[in-house]
Amino acid sequence: MGKLSFQGSQGRAYLFNSVVNVGCGPAEERVLLTGLHAVADIYCENCKTTLGWKYEHAFESSQKYKEGKYIIELAHMIKDNGWD
Repeated sequence: MGKLSFQGSQGRAYLFNSVVNVGCGPAEERVLLTGLHAVADIYCENCKTTLGWKYEHAFESSQKYKEGKYIIELAHMIKDNGWD
């Protein structure tokens, strides 16, 4: 399960350690709310909708915990049984 205190481009988002059925685009440097990161857009393998991004590299030491993790925006999630 993810952690909710993240901001995606379309509102609130979760941070995940791993994802399934998701493809990854090329990494690029972006300045986000928490500083400069190298991120790659991630998309649904089935419908190709962009879901969020993967943190490839964090340039600030306080943000290193995000490396290799994924942001998925709440707007692209379907709630299933067992979710709060």
